Amino acid sequence: MSFSSDIKDELCRVEWKRLEHLRAECYGAWLFSRCFSLREGAFVTENGAVARRMLELAAAGAGVSGELSYGVSRRKKTAYRVALPEESGRRLLLEAFGHTGREASLRINRGALEDESCLAPFLRGAFLACGTATDPRKEYHLEYAVPHKNLANDLYTLLCEAEGFPLAPAVSERKGAYVVYVKESGQIEDLLTYLGAPGAAMELMQVKMYKEAKNNINRKTNFETANMDKTYSASARQIAAIAAISDTAGLDSLPENLRQLARLRLDEPELTLRELGARLGISRSGVNHRLQRLLELGEKIMEEKGIHNLM
Repeated sequence: MSFSSDIKDELCRVEWKRLEHLRAECYGAWLFSRCFSLREGAFVTENGAVARRMLELAAAGAGVSGELSYGVSRRKKTAYRVALPEESGRRLLLEAFGHTGREASLRINRGALEDESCLAPFLRGAFLACGTATDPRKEYHLEYAVPHKNLANDLYTLLCEAEGFPLAPAVSERKGAYVVYVKESGQIEDLLTYLGAPGAAMELMQVKMYKEAKNNINRKTNFETANMDKTYSASARQIAAIAAISDTAGLDSLPENLRQLARLRLDEPELTLRELGARLGISRSGVNHRLQRLLELGEKIMEEKGIHNLM
């Protein structure tokens, strides 16, 4: 099951508490179904719950009987076909929401939405018909694919009017159709909850929390790895300097405090400055100061040998 299918299954379980909400969802679903006209057509989907919901909406919301059949889609999955075979039924559906089928441009009839509470069920029906959402583990993206420009612009306006939360959708053209979409995760969560899919919104939120936690761990790991690389690089440089001293004057030529540190660094190359200090009973800055003196001595020897870079 895809994330979109999960959302639509949840939306199909929303119960209608008021007749005007049922009618608003019916209007949204059929208006965006690509077969809201007098011409014979069919709505096709791979989601059986959506197909049954479309039939129920037509019957209960507009008094129109439809037919359900099924076959196999191009993706070798069951495809459900919902049709209104009678022209009289198609005409009745159009007229129920103030349309004639002869409009020059298909638009949303705001008069068919009785009050502001009808906006959410209308948008829910539209999503059932033409909406999709990308798996949040890949990216955050929810869209309505609309066949007509004016209809897409009307939908954009309605989404901007969603009550209780800020929504900033966008519209783009894709292969001769129009896409009204939202890409900000928080806005998608709010919209899903508004439409009636709080479970899907919670799933998206959990995925986002997991991704943020994973990113934080990766950043911390990268930071620690960089520090380790820096520590090992410094340690290798110090060891090269100490080795140069050992091969020439010898470590016994060093003062006691430098000799102890030099031998400890050779024996324990992975220790940090703080750990070296703990072994010797001195501060981190004391260790750093002594290592700098060893580096100066070693680099002088290497320079005399004609080697200018210890690492």
